[in-house]
Amino acid sequence: MLVIPAIDLKEGNCVRLEQGVMERDTLFSDNPAEQALKWQEQGGELLHIVDLDGAFAGEPKNRSAVESILEAITIPAQLGGGIRDIETLESYLSLGLSRVIIGTAAVRNPDFVIEACRRFPGKITVGIDAKDGMVAVQGWGEVTTAKAVELAVKFADYGVSAIVYTDISRDGMMRGPNLLATKELAEAIPIPVIASGGVSSLKDIENLMAIEECGITGVITGKAIYTGALNLAEAVALTKAGQRHGRSFYAKPPLKV
Repeated sequence: MLVIPAIDLKEGNCVRLEQGVMERDTLFSDNPAEQALKWQEQGGELLHIVDLDGAFAGEPKNRSAVESILEAITIPAQLGGGIRDIETLESYLSLGLSRVIIGTAAVRNPDFVIEACRRFPGKITVGIDAKDGMVAVQGWGEVTTAKAVELAVKFADYGVSAIVYTDISRDGMMRGPNLLATKELAEAIPIPVIASGGVSSLKDIENLMAIEECGITGVITGKAIYTGALNLAEAVALTKAGQRHGRSFYAKPPLKV
């Protein structure tokens, strides 16, 4: 299981939100490239980038910051936020991103996901953000009537490479991930799941490793590593030690980066 450090961009800075509320943000760095390099040096093998402004606006808003990050690091990176059409998707992939994450547009326009998977196989991940099991869109500002598990099953059939599942009630709250909901979703689909939201300690990493066999191949962590509640290097070492001792195996193909 990969431990994936996150960089959330707002007005060119690295911030963290509480439960996806833009007004409840904490500034952690005004130099995203420097921060990204720090996470790479601490053992991160994949970087998760979110254009928060883009998620709300429906179009890219932090492209220059994204470019500076990609110029600074050598590890793969994935990005979500504001990707609503093929042109934007193709433009981002041209920068060297390993994958792009489609969120709101996946719910609003499933045909877009189908076309994206056809044109860029292996490069498309769908982000499913949920509250009480129901999908949230538009930067988490709107909770829909769509069930997260049902949506995941549909997109797995479309050929996406993985699902990033975020429990927005846990995100930025340091209360631990929603293990039951994450496990339920992972067991329902044949593709890898990346867990997100609420990770606050090594114990949380251990708890996710215990259900890794369901197909949970990564975990995104943000606020915890910024505040020091979780040491990224220690978390990476823990997952690697688990693999060496045979505690870690995949019922589904491992996430390729």
